[in-house]
Amino acid sequence: MGYHFSKINQKSLVSVAIFSTLAVGILYLRVWPSSPSSDRDSLLLSTINNVTVRDELDVALERASSTVNDKTVVIVVINRAYVEPARGTRDATTMLDNFLEGFWVGQGTRELVGMLLVVAVDQPAYDRCVFMRLNCYKMEAAGEADDHAAGGEKLYMSAGFIDMMWRRTFLLLEVLKRGYSFIFTDADVVWLRNPFPILIGKNKSETTEDFQISTDVYNGDPHSPEHLINTGFYYVRSNNQTIRMFESWYGRRDNSSKKEQDVLLEMSRGGVLTSELGVRTRYLDTAWFSGFCSDIKDVGQVVTVHANCCRSIIAKVKDLKVVIGDWKRWKMLAAHWKATGRRRAIPFRWTGHFGCWNSWNNHNVTTQ
Repeated sequence: MGYHFSKINQKSLVSVAIFSTLAVGILYLRVWPSSPSSDRDSLLLSTINNVTVRDELDVALERASSTVNDKTVVIVVINRAYVEPARGTRDATTMLDNFLEGFWVGQGTRELVGMLLVVAVDQPAYDRCVFMRLNCYKMEAAGEADDHAAGGEKLYMSAGFIDMMWRRTFLLLEVLKRGYSFIFTDADVVWLRNPFPILIGKNKSETTEDFQISTDVYNGDPHSPEHLINTGFYYVRSNNQTIRMFESWYGRRDNSSKKEQDVLLEMSRGGVLTSELGVRTRYLDTAWFSGFCSDIKDVGQVVTVHANCCRSIIAKVKDLKVVIGDWKRWKMLAAHWKATGRRRAIPFRWTGHFGCWNSWNNHNVTTQ
């Protein structure tokens, strides 16, 4: 798990590096006056150009990839609504609490926390992230008013909701340009197993897809563009094709009032991803990457559970907490069956997602 470096310290380090480089160059000019002018200028420029000034995103990405050394990270975006208890409930559990709990109780997931880059879109989310000693990055807003507006629960398809989704897309494009592959996950996705063996294979070379994305309903064909995609969970391999894809995706933001997921769906179904951009795309089976839109099938297969098809944060937090409780119950049963040498005598049943089902009956709630 990475540690936080304050902005002040980072800027100070950068300033010291630049000052030291210039000082060396000036000292060199003073002690080697006999060198031709062109030689001295050339050496000074070369010295300055060799100094790489890393920004805060570089530092955060390097920390997240340091555990695997292959420039692959896991990115989650949070705001104030995800780090504070929901209003109208006595339960102090937050969305971020559920998200991290999944890594703790999942199979082969604890070590993945070191790959996490937690992107905060507002100051309260950033402060909470730092307090929890996670690897944090603050996605800068244009000003203080914008930073305040970025926090809180977003009304579904409101201008603030759509703007935050597009800001997220732009940041992920920047990550790809810096050579990092990543899994993007919403904070309302609980990880119960390590997804990498399915996404990239056990030896990281078994799959060739550039882009793999979750679906609300799986139609049985992993390469069919007719899937109803969900941008709450996807894996992207950094290469020229995916960079062009994200550039094309983000470039369409001003031509539509739609959220980024709807624009990507049009690109997918219109053949833009595969035919025009050459992006090898795979649509993920809900048997592995499940959600509330489809029944969670085999508990022995499920990798992630997404609180999709749900209208409020209160309902998502409540039902994901139940999912985690069900998972713990299954682990205890599995351990008992293994110890006694017995097969499963009774099919395991998940608890219904009653909070999310009922959330659609209240037309005044909001979602994110």
